[in-house]
Amino acid sequence: MAVTQAKRRKQYQAMIAGALVLALSGCAQTGGAAGTSGTMTTTISEPPAGQLYHGVFPGSPGEEDQITPDDVSAYEHAAGRSTTWIYFSDNWFRNRRFPKKTTAWIRKRGSVPFIRLMLRSSEEQNIAEPEFTLDRIIRGRFDRDLRAWARDARDFRSPLLVEFGTEVNGSWFSWNGDWNGGGQKTEYGDEREADGPERFRDAYRHIIDTMRAEGAKNITWVFHVDKDDVPDRPWNRLENYYPGDEWIDWIGMSVYGAADPLDDETSSFRELMDEVYPRLAELSSEKPIVLLEFGATNGNPRVDQAAWARSALTEITSGRWPRLIGFAWWNDWWENDDNSRHDTNMYVDDNRDLVAVFRELVGDSDSIHEGPVVTKP
Repeated sequence: MAVTQAKRRKQYQAMIAGALVLALSGCAQTGGAAGTSGTMTTTISEPPAGQLYHGVFPGSPGEEDQITPDDVSAYEHAAGRSTTWIYFSDNWFRNRRFPKKTTAWIRKRGSVPFIRLMLRSSEEQNIAEPEFTLDRIIRGRFDRDLRAWARDARDFRSPLLVEFGTEVNGSWFSWNGDWNGGGQKTEYGDEREADGPERFRDAYRHIIDTMRAEGAKNITWVFHVDKDDVPDRPWNRLENYYPGDEWIDWIGMSVYGAADPLDDETSSFRELMDEVYPRLAELSSEKPIVLLEFGATNGNPRVDQAAWARSALTEITSGRWPRLIGFAWWNDWWENDDNSRHDTNMYVDDNRDLVAVFRELVGDSDSIHEGPVVTKP
């Protein structure tokens, strides 16, 4: 099934390649320089009142660090609008260098690179990290690599979005507290704090401090949690992982409906969002909130993908969550087992009804910001 899917998408992308490449331009204070290599050293601010930024993880023929311009073109053509940011992983098991090639083509097409800084030894999940542990990050074991990465990011000279600790309150990633002391309080740091979340906070603060010291002022730093705390324990609540306003620029979350055809999650997007948004709003009184990942699969008999997305996009653009400044669909496909009927498929362009929803509520919406990001010193 994977080979057939890849072949079909390749044919489709070849057909539409070049159909929609909307390069953003300008380098004014209110416009940014997302499409140039000018002298931008500012972070990203909120969009104009009443508007939202629109980003995407565009899917990939390989892993999450192997996205291509064709992947983005396929999504933008389906959605009917260009993207503010393009999301991808920077896996340190491949190398520890700043991803110059990917960030360059993203900027060239007019979007901001959004980098998931993945300090990990493999893509395997639900295991402890053997090399890039939180303790080693805190002790400065990787400072030389982080400083070099930061200098290249600084020399990129235009805005970047960067996060470390994707979905940190979920145990599938090794930076979750479950793999780093959990709820213990006597093995690390403050004896009043659970060791797992405290280690993460200190590690993320160390990464940000190290990169800021190298002058990488063009990075907007993002704190990214999942809607659900897994494991569901008091010490693992997402609130315990927040590094603090001094370090974080944006606060964001993942909110998914039915993630595969066997998933029995039938809650509406509004119900799911109403559970997590108030918790994020309480973390900080001033930081913008971003829907970093959302989506639902095609092929689930309990949830119609297009109807779920219509409801979600209607609510997202309604102003129901006033501090929400942007959203990004997770536009991807993957296998879950040996049965192809159980594959997850969130590609917008694979569902004509979903394409119609996106073109109406994203492509034709006055609520979506069009043009370069807004920046601030």
